[in-house]
Amino acid sequence: METYVSPLTSRYASPQMSLIFSPKFKYMTWRRLWVALANAERELGVEITPEQIREMEANVDTIDFANVKTYEREFKHEVMAHIHAYGDQCPLAKGIIHLGATSSFVMDNTDLIQMKEGLILIREKLSIFLSQLNHIALNYADTSCLAYTHLQIAQPTTVGKRFSLYLQDFLADFKELLHLLDDFPFLGVKGATGTQAAFLTLFDQDHEKVRRLDTLVTEKMGFDRSFKVASQTYPRKMDMRILSTLSGLAVSAHKFATDLRLLANFGEVTEAFDENQIGSSAMPHKQNPIRSERICSLARYLISLWENTAYTASTQWLERTLDDSANRRLTLPGAFLTADSLLNLLLNITPKLKIHKNIIEKNLKEKLPFLALENLLISAAKDGGDRQEVHEKLRQSAKSATSGEELIQLLEKDIPKADIEKFLSKENFSGRSKEQVIEFLKLEVEPILQKHLLPGYSIPIIEI
Repeated sequence: METYVSPLTSRYASPQMSLIFSPKFKYMTWRRLWVALANAERELGVEITPEQIREMEANVDTIDFANVKTYEREFKHEVMAHIHAYGDQCPLAKGIIHLGATSSFVMDNTDLIQMKEGLILIREKLSIFLSQLNHIALNYADTSCLAYTHLQIAQPTTVGKRFSLYLQDFLADFKELLHLLDDFPFLGVKGATGTQAAFLTLFDQDHEKVRRLDTLVTEKMGFDRSFKVASQTYPRKMDMRILSTLSGLAVSAHKFATDLRLLANFGEVTEAFDENQIGSSAMPHKQNPIRSERICSLARYLISLWENTAYTASTQWLERTLDDSANRRLTLPGAFLTADSLLNLLLNITPKLKIHKNIIEKNLKEKLPFLALENLLISAAKDGGDRQEVHEKLRQSAKSATSGEELIQLLEKDIPKADIEKFLSKENFSGRSKEQVIEFLKLEVEPILQKHLLPGYSIPIIEI
């Protein structure tokens, strides 16, 4: 009988992100950390031989998981099980593996390595998605459409302006991500309560060597700095920071996908629907926006995970407690796999969006007479009419009309047709939408994409 498999890895997340949070990547990283620690200790004078180091390096990726399970059943301790299994493969080095360290040395530093790798993958995908939105915003900068407040028709905007608002949200997420990656410390080598006492003993109370050990291991693992102070673990506020960035991305994705679902209902913007795709097992006509619905579903889950990290950070007892361990095994990989899943969907859906200009134009034309009433009111008042009386007449006409065409017919009883028509041009309603889009894309989006967009992708150079 098959066992449960997370849909995040089986259905939604990419192989790249699944690999980062896979057992093999995790435990190979533990071994890389033990190699880095032994190398740094040897460089600082501990009696560790080159042969021991070479033996450890040769067995980084040859993990005997069956042997690990045997040890873990006996010890009830994951890290010790891996130390012994590694030692079985490295008989020369067995006695110096994990020298001076505590479990969090491999567990917490690996968590940080995995999450940094995950953030780099997210940064790459998000930059491509930003460029996709950039193209849509530019291409439809002057395509007028109905706007909505309270989901009621309001002064028209443009399709490009609407997409620039989505782009602005995701750009804010991207900037948060860049800031996070720029300020992403390593735990380093801190010891059982973070005091580095065991390493002081190892180096005969030589504080400079202990400081140097922390720096060497940090640099060997690809980080430029470590936390200056920590307990046995790195501060769980760091998890909060990371999940805050990921949940912010989920918020933007949910807003974007929700709007696509609404616009699909209006017939103005729809997802691509494959030739053999089935929308409903019962209703043959249905072409529901399943990708947008899935984005909303996954986004809600990711948003909820940030709160979990807040609870964990707030309930750490003194120098640490272990009731965070099982929780974080679920929450942290789940958050990254979900964020990756969202970006996979966003990257899939956006280039294939169908923007139906004919329906947009039809809907706009139908509603423009209602939107013209405000300008008609102002014009009548400027010409000497009683503002309140005119307002009431226009209100009654709008209330009675069932369509824009009928409203025009009612208005023509009191207002010359020529006066009505001059307020029915859609260009009179969308204001500076086009200009705002161009300025935003040129001044805010273009510099970011020029710096961070992956090779092989291009952005249009805009002139203001």
